[in-house]
Amino acid sequence: MELLADPVLAGFIAASVRLSIPILLAALGGMFAEKSGVLNIGLEGMMLIGCFMGFITVHWSGNLWLGAGVAVLVGAIAGLGLAFYAVTLRSNQVVVGIAFNLLMLGVSAYFFRLAFGSGTAAPRITPFAPLDFGALGQIPILGPLLFQHDPLTYLSLGLVIAGWLVMQRSTIGLSIKAVGEHPEAAETLGLDPIAIRYAAVAVSGALAGLGGAFLSISATGVFLDNMTAGRGYIALAILILGRRHPFGVMVAALLFGAAEALQLRAQLLPVGVPLQFLIMLPYVLTIVVLAVSATRSGAPAALGQPYEKGGG
Repeated sequence: MELLADPVLAGFIAASVRLSIPILLAALGGMFAEKSGVLNIGLEGMMLIGCFMGFITVHWSGNLWLGAGVAVLVGAIAGLGLAFYAVTLRSNQVVVGIAFNLLMLGVSAYFFRLAFGSGTAAPRITPFAPLDFGALGQIPILGPLLFQHDPLTYLSLGLVIAGWLVMQRSTIGLSIKAVGEHPEAAETLGLDPIAIRYAAVAVSGALAGLGGAFLSISATGVFLDNMTAGRGYIALAILILGRRHPFGVMVAALLFGAAEALQLRAQLLPVGVPLQFLIMLPYVLTIVVLAVSATRSGAPAALGQPYEKGGG
């Protein structure tokens, strides 16, 4: 019982949840895009532009929810931009996604310096504060797991349930999956594969943008160059590990959040492990997951395949 009440363990559990949220949101967005047949490699860039726009909006307005809303909007617009190349122009989706990530890295860094200059102390905002659940927050294990988080975390967990309802219990989800499996057959049923793919990638960008904003307006209160640090790519890995199912993705994201929380805490302990190895831990885990999951991806049949309306 003493171990369950240990503040170090409680802090580790709370940090695991907090660090998993950005990856969870990006992966949830990736699920919508991939279910429609579009491989969204651009999640990293969408997270980064959401992180930047959310921060700068809060810095100028002082309104955290406005910052989150702007990040969602900008992420959706970025998704539409990527969809134009991937869906309308039928470009190689991997190449487009990588180019998009590099573009967002440069755009966010440039406009951050344009707004705040360079060589000065990094501007800060006051991030979301954890909600107060009273005694519930002190329950061993469950307290730090469920009752020590800010409102954006609970919104994110609610989006997992919403994502499950949409994909598993609605005609919208059935339409998205039909387009992802066989767009030609979906068109014969009266669906518009092009419009559905555009909408799915826009939702994907909106969720990734919110995931990026979580880093700046909820977790840290600052914005730094390349702040997402590969979390968009990790989201693609946990999307595979979670079998492209909202709850599977949530569990996989918690696993990676725990790995990141572990490496952060291990840096403060005299464990004798090189710092560089500890920092690599989440990325090594990503590579292992991709290697293990390579033979059972369960991807939609038309994933990554361009579609020409009326022409197959």
